[in-house]
Order: sequence, then structure tokens, then C-alpha cells
Amino acid sequence: MTTPTNVDRSSPIGKVVLELDGVRAPLPQTDGIRDFADVYRDATALVGLRVVDDTFADPDFIEHLDVIFADLFLDVPRDIAAGRDISKAWAPLVERRSKRLFPLQFALAGMNAHINHDLAVAVVHTCRKLKRSPDSGSIHADFVKINKVLAERVRPIRQKFLDEDVVKYGAPLSPLADLMTNFSMEKARDAAWASTLALWAVRDIPIVNELTQDSLSRTVGLVSRQLLTQFDLLDQIEA
Repeated sequence: MTTPTNVDRSSPIGKVVLELDGVRAPLPQTDGIRDFADVYRDATALVGLRVVDDTFADPDFIEHLDVIFADLFLDVPRDIAAGRDISKAWAPLVERRSKRLFPLQFALAGMNAHINHDLAVAVVHTCRKLKRSPDSGSIHADFVKINKVLAERVRPIRQKFLDEDVVKYGAPLSPLADLMTNFSMEKARDAAWASTLALWAVRDIPIVNELTQDSLSRTVGLVSRQLLTQFDLLDQIEA
């Protein structure tokens, strides 16, 4: 995987990349949060480059969105450090971060939490801040492009898992291979947009908004728990 290195570190997204580097640095390679943060750092840097190369129809909106989006993940290590409750969408990854799982499991669980929960929340926050609505202008089209950038960073990890780990370990890895390959980034993108519209529709109804967000975070967390299933495969195949 090629890591983008020339994003402007003084730009808003460049500053986010620096903060992500700060989160990653003290974490051991065996930490599941590190597995996701490595992928997400590269994806964020790539978005920073795409913001200035005419990829997005509304780069100003995307820059604001990307900073708000990233901050929702950065809240996770902040909450851990402060001893605060973790978002239910992120709790499975935090709870299982030290388990002996494959890096792809952590990467996909992080993408699930960040796309299916955080991205929907971030779009609503950004629209409110900039006095826009999700159905205006190029917001949906650019939203899809952001998701594709994230998927682009996960694809090589998934392919490495299929080409190397599944080939190496064979049958014992089949249940996990099925679980990992059945997780669809395309379906995740579709679900994230549906959640965006639902949250936008109830944004000014506090009790309904709260219940909708709680239901979303619990559902996303459930999917992450499935992605982080421990089959004790590493113990079996290394015995």
C-alpha cells in the first residue's frame, strides 16, 4: 500500500493527519486500534490530496466534513484516556483490541464503525454548521467518493488476507474468510447514506434524534462484534 506523504501538514486535513500520527505512535503493532488507525491515517491523507486536485465538486464542504468525521474517531482514544464511556459503535473494537485476531478484522470493524456510524453523524453536523442539507448540491456524490477513498485503503489488506493467509492456512480459516469477504463496503456506503437521511430528518426532535442515534450505534456495534469474532484459529493453525 502506498502511503500518501505530501499532504499539506498546515491544512486542516493535514493537521488531522498529524493528530492521527500522534495516536498511532505509542500503540503496539498488536493493538487493533493501531490496525484501523494505520489504514485511516492513509485514507485521511489521501482525502487531503484529493481535496486540492478537483476530485470533489465541493472541496470546501469535504474539508469541513473530513475534519469533523476524523474527530469522531479521535474521540475514541480521548475517551479511553479520560476513562469515559466509549461509543457503542466503537466499543467492540476497543474491548477486543488486544485479542489475537487478523489485522483485516480490526480494519473492517473500524471501517464499519466509522462509515456506518460516524460518517452519517459527521454529514449532519457539517450540514448544520454550513447551513446546507444532505440533498443539496454535490453532497451525496462527494459522500460516495469519500467512501471509495476509504475502501481503496482497505482493499489491499483484504486482498493480502485472501492471497496469503487463506492460501497458507486453508480450511481452518474458511469460516473467517467467509465472514470477511461477505462484508461489503458498497452496502456499508448505502447504509451510511440512509442513516444520514434518517438523522437529518429527526435532527430537531431531541428525543427521536437521541433514540435514532442510540439505535444506530448499537446496530453498528453488533456488526463489529461479528467481524471481530474470535475462532481461536491462530491457536489451531499454529499448533
